[in-house]
Amino acid sequence: MGDYPSRSVNATAGDLGVTPRHARGAGSGVSPSSYEEPPFGGGGALPKKSRFSMETGFRGLSTAAGAMVLVIIVAIAVFLVSKAIPALSADKENFLTYNRWSPNAENPAFGIAVLAFGTLLSSVIALIVAVPIALGIALFLSHYAPRRLATPLGFAIDLLAAVPSVVFGLWGRDVFQEPVREFSVWLNHYFGWLPIFGGEGPFGQSIMLGGLVLAIMVLPIVTSLSREVFQQTPAMNEEAALALGATKWEMIRTAVLPYGKPGVIAAVMLGLGRALGETIALALTLGITWEISFNLIQTGGNSIAANIANSFGEANDIGRGALIASGLVLFAITLVVNMTARAIIYRRREFRDSAA
Repeated sequence: MGDYPSRSVNATAGDLGVTPRHARGAGSGVSPSSYEEPPFGGGGALPKKSRFSMETGFRGLSTAAGAMVLVIIVAIAVFLVSKAIPALSADKENFLTYNRWSPNAENPAFGIAVLAFGTLLSSVIALIVAVPIALGIALFLSHYAPRRLATPLGFAIDLLAAVPSVVFGLWGRDVFQEPVREFSVWLNHYFGWLPIFGGEGPFGQSIMLGGLVLAIMVLPIVTSLSREVFQQTPAMNEEAALALGATKWEMIRTAVLPYGKPGVIAAVMLGLGRALGETIALALTLGITWEISFNLIQTGGNSIAANIANSFGEANDIGRGALIASGLVLFAITLVVNMTARAIIYRRREFRDSAA
Protein backbone atom coordinates (compact mmCIF):
# COMPACT_ATOMS: atom_id res chain seq x y z
CA MET A 1 0.00 0.00 0.00
CA GLY A 2 1.21 3.51 -0.66
CA ASP A 3 2.49 6.00 1.84
CA TYR A 4 0.20 8.50 3.56
CA PRO A 5 1.89 11.88 3.36
CA SER A 6 -0.41 13.37 6.02
CA ARG A 7 0.76 10.99 8.74
CA SER A 8 3.97 11.50 10.72
CA VAL A 9 6.62 8.84 10.73
CA ASN A 10 6.29 8.22 14.48
CA ALA A 11 2.51 8.07 14.67
CA THR A 12 1.02 5.45 17.00
CA ALA A 13 -2.28 3.71 16.76
CA GLY A 14 -3.86 6.02 19.31
CA ASP A 15 -2.12 9.19 18.27
CA LEU A 16 -2.38 10.04 14.61
CA GLY A 17 0.20 12.73 14.04
CA VAL A 18 0.12 15.15 11.15
CA THR A 19 2.78 16.93 9.27
CA PRO A 20 3.45 20.63 9.93
CA ARG A 21 1.67 21.47 6.73
CA HIS A 22 -1.59 20.14 8.22
CA ALA A 23 -0.91 21.27 11.79
CA ARG A 24 -4.07 23.43 11.95
CA GLY A 25 -6.87 21.11 13.06
CA ALA A 26 -10.56 21.34 12.51
CA GLY A 27 -11.21 23.25 15.71
CA SER A 28 -8.08 25.35 15.84
CA GLY A 29 -9.42 28.33 13.80
CA VAL A 30 -7.54 31.59 13.39
CA SER A 31 -6.91 34.47 15.74
CA PRO A 32 -9.31 37.44 15.50
CA SER A 33 -6.44 39.78 14.97
CA SER A 34 -5.26 37.98 11.80
CA TYR A 35 -8.67 37.50 10.19
CA GLU A 36 -9.70 39.91 7.41
CA GLU A 37 -13.26 40.26 6.19
CA PRO A 38 -13.44 39.48 2.43
CA PRO A 39 -14.67 42.34 0.26
CA PHE A 40 -18.37 42.55 -0.55
CA GLY A 41 -19.28 40.43 -3.56
CA GLY A 42 -16.50 37.97 -3.06
CA GLY A 43 -14.05 39.64 -5.46
CA GLY A 44 -11.26 42.09 -5.16
CA ALA A 45 -11.74 45.84 -5.29
CA LEU A 46 -12.00 47.48 -8.72
CA PRO A 47 -8.77 48.99 -9.98
CA LYS A 48 -8.38 52.64 -9.21
CA LYS A 49 -9.28 54.81 -12.19
CA SER A 50 -6.26 56.34 -13.79
CA ARG A 51 -6.26 60.09 -14.20
CA PHE A 52 -5.14 59.86 -17.85
CA SER A 53 -6.77 56.72 -19.23
CA MET A 54 -7.40 55.64 -22.81
CA GLU A 55 -11.03 56.64 -22.45
CA THR A 56 -10.05 60.16 -21.41
CA GLY A 57 -7.66 60.45 -24.34
CA PHE A 58 -10.24 59.22 -26.83
CA ARG A 59 -12.85 61.62 -25.45
CA GLY A 60 -10.38 64.46 -25.81
CA LEU A 61 -9.55 63.52 -29.41
CA SER A 62 -13.23 63.24 -30.33
CA THR A 63 -14.00 66.62 -28.79
CA ALA A 64 -11.04 68.19 -30.56
CA ALA A 65 -12.16 66.70 -33.91
CA GLY A 66 -15.69 68.07 -33.48
CA ALA A 67 -14.38 71.46 -32.47
CA MET A 68 -12.00 71.47 -35.44
CA VAL A 69 -14.94 71.25 -37.83
CA LEU A 70 -16.46 74.38 -36.30
CA VAL A 71 -13.09 76.12 -36.37
CA ILE A 72 -12.67 75.32 -40.08
CA ILE A 73 -16.15 76.62 -40.91
CA VAL A 74 -15.52 79.83 -38.99
CA ALA A 75 -12.09 80.20 -40.64
CA ILE A 76 -13.62 79.83 -44.10
CA ALA A 77 -16.29 82.41 -43.28
CA VAL A 78 -13.68 84.84 -41.91
CA PHE A 79 -11.52 84.40 -45.02
CA LEU A 80 -14.44 84.99 -47.40
CA VAL A 81 -15.64 88.05 -45.52
CA SER A 82 -12.16 89.59 -45.23
CA LYS A 83 -11.47 89.14 -48.95
CA ALA A 84 -14.92 90.29 -50.04
CA ILE A 85 -15.12 93.54 -48.05
CA PRO A 86 -12.73 95.57 -50.29
CA ALA A 87 -14.58 94.56 -53.44
CA LEU A 88 -17.99 95.23 -51.92
CA SER A 89 -16.76 98.64 -50.80
CA ALA A 90 -15.68 99.44 -54.37
CA ASP A 91 -18.95 98.24 -55.91
CA LYS A 92 -20.96 101.08 -57.42
CA GLU A 93 -24.22 99.12 -57.47
CA ASN A 94 -26.29 97.06 -55.05
CA PHE A 95 -24.54 93.72 -54.78
CA LEU A 96 -27.73 91.77 -54.03
CA THR A 97 -30.00 93.21 -56.76
CA TYR A 98 -27.80 94.35 -59.65
CA ASN A 99 -27.95 92.03 -62.67
CA ARG A 100 -24.64 92.77 -64.40
CA TRP A 101 -21.07 91.68 -63.70
CA SER A 102 -18.29 94.18 -64.44
CA PRO A 103 -15.90 94.09 -61.46
CA ASN A 104 -12.80 94.58 -63.62
CA ALA A 105 -13.96 97.91 -65.05
CA GLU A 106 -12.59 101.28 -63.99
CA ASN A 107 -15.81 101.85 -62.06
CA PRO A 108 -16.64 98.37 -60.75
CA ALA A 109 -20.32 97.46 -60.88
CA PHE A 110 -21.47 93.93 -60.18
CA GLY A 111 -24.33 92.09 -58.53
CA ILE A 112 -25.34 88.59 -57.55
CA ALA A 113 -28.98 88.64 -58.72
CA VAL A 114 -28.54 86.78 -62.04
CA LEU A 115 -26.09 84.29 -60.58
CA ALA A 116 -28.23 83.48 -57.55
CA PHE A 117 -31.33 83.13 -59.74
CA GLY A 118 -29.60 80.75 -62.15
CA THR A 119 -28.13 78.71 -59.30
CA LEU A 120 -31.49 78.23 -57.63
CA LEU A 121 -33.38 77.60 -60.89
CA SER A 122 -30.99 74.91 -62.14
CA SER A 123 -31.02 73.24 -58.73
CA VAL A 124 -34.82 73.23 -58.57
CA ILE A 125 -35.01 71.68 -62.04
CA ALA A 126 -32.55 69.01 -60.94
CA LEU A 127 -34.64 68.16 -57.89
CA ILE A 128 -37.92 68.11 -59.82
CA VAL A 129 -36.44 65.55 -62.21
CA ALA A 130 -34.28 63.53 -59.83
CA VAL A 131 -36.41 63.16 -56.70
CA PRO A 132 -39.34 61.15 -58.17
CA ILE A 133 -36.92 58.85 -60.03
CA ALA A 134 -34.74 58.45 -56.94
CA LEU A 135 -37.70 57.59 -54.71
CA GLY A 136 -38.98 55.07 -57.25
CA ILE A 137 -35.59 53.39 -57.46
CA ALA A 138 -35.23 53.40 -53.66
CA LEU A 139 -38.65 51.77 -53.17
CA PHE A 140 -37.91 49.20 -55.87
CA LEU A 141 -34.57 48.25 -54.31
CA SER A 142 -35.93 48.10 -50.76
CA HIS A 143 -39.33 46.42 -51.25
CA TYR A 144 -39.74 44.95 -54.72
CA ALA A 145 -36.45 43.79 -56.22
CA PRO A 146 -35.06 40.36 -55.28
CA ARG A 147 -31.83 40.51 -53.32
CA ARG A 148 -29.69 39.14 -56.16
CA LEU A 149 -30.85 42.07 -58.32
CA ALA A 150 -31.08 44.78 -55.64
CA THR A 151 -27.49 44.40 -54.47
CA PRO A 152 -25.68 44.92 -57.83
CA LEU A 153 -28.17 47.55 -58.98
CA GLY A 154 -27.74 49.52 -55.75
CA PHE A 155 -23.97 49.27 -56.11
CA ALA A 156 -24.16 50.57 -59.69
CA ILE A 157 -26.26 53.55 -58.60
CA ASP A 158 -23.89 54.33 -55.74
CA LEU A 159 -21.03 54.20 -58.23
CA LEU A 160 -22.50 57.21 -60.05
CA ALA A 161 -21.56 59.37 -57.07
CA ALA A 162 -17.88 58.58 -57.71
CA VAL A 163 -17.90 59.89 -61.28
CA PRO A 164 -16.06 63.27 -61.44
CA SER A 165 -18.22 66.27 -62.26
CA VAL A 166 -16.01 67.20 -65.22
CA VAL A 167 -16.95 63.88 -66.83
CA PHE A 168 -20.64 64.71 -66.43
CA GLY A 169 -19.99 68.16 -67.86
CA LEU A 170 -18.15 66.89 -70.92
CA TRP A 171 -20.76 64.21 -71.51
CA GLY A 172 -23.56 66.77 -71.21
CA ARG A 173 -21.87 69.18 -73.62
CA ASP A 174 -20.71 66.70 -76.26
CA VAL A 175 -23.31 63.90 -76.08
CA PHE A 176 -26.43 64.95 -74.20
CA GLN A 177 -26.74 68.41 -75.70
CA GLU A 178 -28.11 67.26 -79.05
CA PRO A 179 -31.00 65.17 -77.62
CA VAL A 180 -31.89 68.05 -75.29
CA ARG A 181 -31.81 70.50 -78.21
CA GLU A 182 -34.21 68.31 -80.24
CA PHE A 183 -36.48 67.92 -77.22
CA SER A 184 -36.40 71.70 -76.73
CA VAL A 185 -37.46 72.25 -80.34
CA TRP A 186 -40.36 69.84 -79.80
CA LEU A 187 -41.41 71.62 -76.61
CA ASN A 188 -41.19 74.99 -78.36
CA HIS A 189 -43.29 73.74 -81.27
CA TYR A 190 -46.14 72.28 -79.21
CA PHE A 191 -45.93 74.25 -75.95
CA GLY A 192 -44.38 77.50 -77.10
CA TRP A 193 -47.36 79.40 -75.75
CA LEU A 194 -45.95 78.75 -72.27
CA PRO A 195 -43.34 81.35 -71.26
CA ILE A 196 -40.92 78.67 -70.04
CA PHE A 197 -40.90 76.99 -73.48
CA GLY A 198 -41.25 80.06 -75.70
CA GLY A 199 -38.69 81.97 -77.72
CA GLU A 200 -37.21 81.79 -81.19
CA GLY A 201 -34.00 79.95 -80.29
CA PRO A 202 -31.24 79.06 -80.41
CA PHE A 203 -31.68 76.00 -78.25
CA GLY A 204 -29.11 73.66 -76.73
CA GLN A 205 -26.86 75.02 -73.98
CA SER A 206 -29.78 76.04 -71.83
CA ILE A 207 -30.76 75.98 -68.20
CA MET A 208 -32.67 72.77 -68.98
CA LEU A 209 -29.50 71.02 -70.12
CA GLY A 210 -27.67 72.12 -66.99
CA GLY A 211 -30.57 71.08 -64.77
CA LEU A 212 -30.82 67.62 -66.35
CA VAL A 213 -27.09 67.02 -65.92
CA LEU A 214 -27.39 68.12 -62.31
CA ALA A 215 -30.33 65.73 -61.88
CA ILE A 216 -28.15 62.80 -62.94
CA MET A 217 -25.46 63.92 -60.48
CA VAL A 218 -27.93 64.30 -57.59
CA LEU A 219 -29.73 61.01 -58.31
CA PRO A 220 -27.33 58.62 -56.49
CA ILE A 221 -27.27 60.77 -53.33
CA VAL A 222 -31.05 60.92 -52.94
CA THR A 223 -31.47 57.28 -53.96
CA SER A 224 -28.91 55.88 -51.51
CA LEU A 225 -30.16 57.85 -48.52
CA SER A 226 -33.83 57.19 -49.29
CA ARG A 227 -33.18 53.47 -49.71
CA GLU A 228 -31.50 53.31 -46.30
CA VAL A 229 -34.42 55.21 -44.73
CA PHE A 230 -37.03 52.90 -46.27
CA GLN A 231 -35.14 49.81 -45.10
CA GLN A 232 -35.31 51.10 -41.51
CA THR A 233 -39.12 50.95 -41.46
CA PRO A 234 -40.17 48.65 -38.56
CA ALA A 235 -41.28 45.27 -39.83
CA MET A 236 -44.25 45.29 -37.44
CA ASN A 237 -45.64 48.39 -39.18
CA GLU A 238 -45.47 46.73 -42.59
CA GLU A 239 -46.88 43.44 -41.31
CA ALA A 240 -49.71 45.22 -39.53
CA ALA A 241 -50.73 47.00 -42.73
CA LEU A 242 -50.63 43.75 -44.70
CA ALA A 243 -52.57 41.95 -41.98
CA LEU A 244 -55.35 44.53 -42.30
CA GLY A 245 -55.70 43.63 -45.97
CA ALA A 246 -53.58 46.36 -47.55
CA THR A 247 -51.92 45.75 -50.88
CA LYS A 248 -48.18 46.17 -51.32
CA TRP A 249 -48.56 49.74 -52.55
CA GLU A 250 -51.06 50.61 -49.81
CA MET A 251 -48.62 49.23 -47.25
CA ILE A 252 -45.86 51.43 -48.66
CA ARG A 253 -48.14 54.46 -48.77
CA THR A 254 -49.45 54.06 -45.21
CA ALA A 255 -46.44 52.54 -43.38
CA VAL A 256 -43.19 53.13 -45.27
CA LEU A 257 -43.54 56.63 -46.69
CA PRO A 258 -44.86 58.31 -43.51
CA TYR A 259 -42.10 56.71 -41.43
CA GLY A 260 -39.38 57.73 -43.89
CA LYS A 261 -40.69 61.21 -44.72
CA PRO A 262 -38.21 63.18 -42.55
CA GLY A 263 -35.30 61.11 -43.86
CA VAL A 264 -36.41 61.63 -47.45
CA ILE A 265 -36.66 65.39 -46.88
CA ALA A 266 -33.16 65.38 -45.44
CA ALA A 267 -31.89 63.39 -48.43
CA VAL A 268 -33.50 65.84 -50.84
CA MET A 269 -31.96 68.81 -49.07
CA LEU A 270 -28.54 67.19 -49.08
CA GLY A 271 -28.97 66.63 -52.80
CA LEU A 272 -29.94 70.29 -53.12
CA GLY A 273 -26.71 71.25 -51.39
CA ARG A 274 -24.82 69.12 -53.91
CA ALA A 275 -26.58 70.81 -56.82
CA LEU A 276 -26.05 74.33 -55.49
CA GLY A 277 -22.29 73.92 -55.30
CA GLU A 278 -21.72 72.27 -58.67
CA THR A 279 -19.16 74.13 -60.77
CA ILE A 280 -17.58 72.45 -63.78
CA ALA A 281 -20.65 70.62 -65.04
CA LEU A 282 -22.64 73.86 -65.28
CA ALA A 283 -19.69 75.82 -66.65
CA LEU A 284 -19.55 73.34 -69.56
CA THR A 285 -23.28 73.02 -70.22
CA LEU A 286 -24.73 76.52 -69.75
CA GLY A 287 -24.67 79.19 -72.44
CA ILE A 288 -23.51 82.02 -70.19
CA THR A 289 -25.83 85.05 -70.25
CA TRP A 290 -26.60 87.87 -67.84
CA GLU A 291 -30.37 87.92 -67.86
CA ILE A 292 -33.01 86.81 -65.38
CA SER A 293 -35.37 84.66 -67.43
CA PHE A 294 -37.67 81.74 -66.66
CA ASN A 295 -37.24 80.38 -70.19
CA LEU A 296 -35.80 76.89 -69.82
CA ILE A 297 -34.94 75.94 -73.39
CA GLN A 298 -33.22 78.95 -74.93
CA THR A 299 -29.44 79.17 -74.78
CA GLY A 300 -28.43 80.96 -71.61
CA GLY A 301 -28.26 80.62 -67.88
CA ASN A 302 -25.54 81.17 -65.33
CA SER A 303 -24.68 80.20 -61.77
CA ILE A 304 -22.44 81.38 -58.96
CA ALA A 305 -20.04 78.45 -59.13
CA ALA A 306 -19.87 78.46 -62.93
CA ASN A 307 -19.13 82.19 -62.98
CA ILE A 308 -16.28 81.72 -60.50
CA ALA A 309 -14.76 78.98 -62.67
CA ASN A 310 -15.11 81.01 -65.88
CA SER A 311 -13.97 84.41 -64.57
CA PHE A 312 -11.33 83.81 -61.92
CA GLY A 313 -8.40 83.48 -64.32
CA GLU A 314 -8.82 86.93 -65.89
CA ALA A 315 -9.97 88.84 -62.80
CA ASN A 316 -7.99 91.66 -61.18
CA ASP A 317 -7.88 92.30 -57.44
CA ILE A 318 -11.38 93.78 -57.31
CA GLY A 319 -12.65 91.07 -59.64
CA ARG A 320 -11.26 88.30 -57.43
CA GLY A 321 -12.79 89.97 -54.39
CA ALA A 322 -16.13 90.14 -56.19
CA LEU A 323 -15.94 86.43 -57.04
CA ILE A 324 -15.09 85.64 -53.43
CA ALA A 325 -18.09 87.72 -52.35
CA SER A 326 -20.31 85.63 -54.62
CA GLY A 327 -18.71 82.53 -53.10
CA LEU A 328 -19.66 83.89 -49.66
CA VAL A 329 -23.29 84.02 -50.77
CA LEU A 330 -23.08 80.45 -52.06
CA PHE A 331 -21.41 79.37 -48.82
CA ALA A 332 -24.25 80.87 -46.81
CA ILE A 333 -26.91 79.21 -48.97
CA THR A 334 -25.35 75.73 -48.78
CA LEU A 335 -24.72 76.13 -45.05
CA VAL A 336 -28.39 76.93 -44.45
CA VAL A 337 -29.47 73.96 -46.58
CA ASN A 338 -27.22 71.49 -44.75
CA MET A 339 -28.13 72.84 -41.31
CA THR A 340 -31.80 72.47 -42.18
CA ALA A 341 -31.22 68.86 -43.24
CA ARG A 342 -29.37 68.16 -39.98
CA ALA A 343 -32.22 69.70 -37.98
CA ILE A 344 -34.78 67.49 -39.72
CA ILE A 345 -32.72 64.37 -39.01
CA TYR A 346 -32.34 65.41 -35.37
CA ARG A 347 -36.06 65.97 -34.97
CA ARG A 348 -36.74 62.53 -36.41
CA ARG A 349 -34.28 60.94 -33.98
CA GLU A 350 -35.97 62.70 -31.06
CA PHE A 351 -39.36 61.43 -32.26
CA ARG A 352 -38.10 57.86 -32.52
CA ASP A 353 -36.46 57.99 -29.09
CA SER A 354 -39.64 59.31 -27.45
CA ALA A 355 -41.74 56.66 -29.21
CA ALA A 356 -39.41 53.93 -27.99
